[in-house]
Amino acid sequence: MRLSCLQENLARGLALVGRAVATRTTLPITQNVLLVAEESRLKLSATNLEIAITTWVSARVEEEGSLTLPARLLTEFVNSLPNERIDLVGSAHPAGLHLQCARFEAHINGTDADEFPPIPTVEGRVTAKVHAQPLKTAIGQVVFAAATEDSRPVLTGIQVEFAGDEFVFAAADGFRLAVHHGRLAEPASENTKVIIPARTLSEVQRLLGDQEEPVEFTLTPSRNQVLIRWKSAEMVSQLTQGTFPNYSQLIPKENTTRTVVNLREFLRATRTASIFARDGSGIVRLQFFPGPEGAPGHVEVSSRTEEIGENKGAIDAKIEGQPAKIAFSSRYLTEVLGALQGDEVTLESTTASSPGVFKPVGDEGYIHVVMPMFVQW
Repeated sequence: MRLSCLQENLARGLALVGRAVATRTTLPITQNVLLVAEESRLKLSATNLEIAITTWVSARVEEEGSLTLPARLLTEFVNSLPNERIDLVGSAHPAGLHLQCARFEAHINGTDADEFPPIPTVEGRVTAKVHAQPLKTAIGQVVFAAATEDSRPVLTGIQVEFAGDEFVFAAADGFRLAVHHGRLAEPASENTKVIIPARTLSEVQRLLGDQEEPVEFTLTPSRNQVLIRWKSAEMVSQLTQGTFPNYSQLIPKENTTRTVVNLREFLRATRTASIFARDGSGIVRLQFFPGPEGAPGHVEVSSRTEEIGENKGAIDAKIEGQPAKIAFSSRYLTEVLGALQGDEVTLESTTASSPGVFKPVGDEGYIHVVMPMFVQW
């Protein structure tokens, strides 16, 4: 292979596919990146056997070819070069690549491309298209609620449902539930419900950047893989097999106390209380005090640890219903408030032992349910 491209473009492509390079593996070849010079571009691919990412770099190709190189070494060397043209010349026996940029050059030993794991291909028509920025928002509001332990594999994924011109993302870890409803860029080709690993969608969110074009989702006929394609790259991921819980049954239909509070003030009070909850059991206590005859009430946010001390803060709130109290994990409370958008948030509760329901005011597309912590009041 023989080609040339700009250092900036190659560095950007290597950074993108680097998200799929294996770190700890029993298959050393997955720590490499596959380079394929074809037509007028250089294709870069990497896989950790769970996901595979491919991107393309504009190049002037004089001779086509392919080989694999250690991803970390190649990336660090390219990043150290000046922003000028890089000339790349590959050798077959032994496999390797000579790089030259300005007054810098290097030879990196590689491996024959035939030894690289095959990058999965997904054939079929596009199932759904989602606008990029709403997709980033949807992922950001649900992905943190997925389980991180593999004891129940389906809970480590996000249930993705495409139906008509809408999509629904849902994640749960047994202690909380996040559901986001959104609009598709165009009606789905077919109604579909699959479970995509949360790690996959986290990478998609991270890599989309400021892209504006819609993101395409394509499923294999056997429903065991998904291809996610955007302007500059594509990702293939295994799907999680199993049945996701019927989450609609987990959302309380009624409440006795409904509280509307400023999101920024609530988050600040929660983070302050979390400082004192950190070395204890990680519990933040909330008490709701309605105002007299429809006047504004307030929420008391507190935490205490026997060995350290205690903290208490109050924020104004519009409270409908009965005085109430409930306690949450400080981490769960901070994460949901940090994921919300808008100026105000609604918290609906029934008893101290019933789930709390969080909703952003003015946005009916998101709901978050958190199980309470049991404490001695």
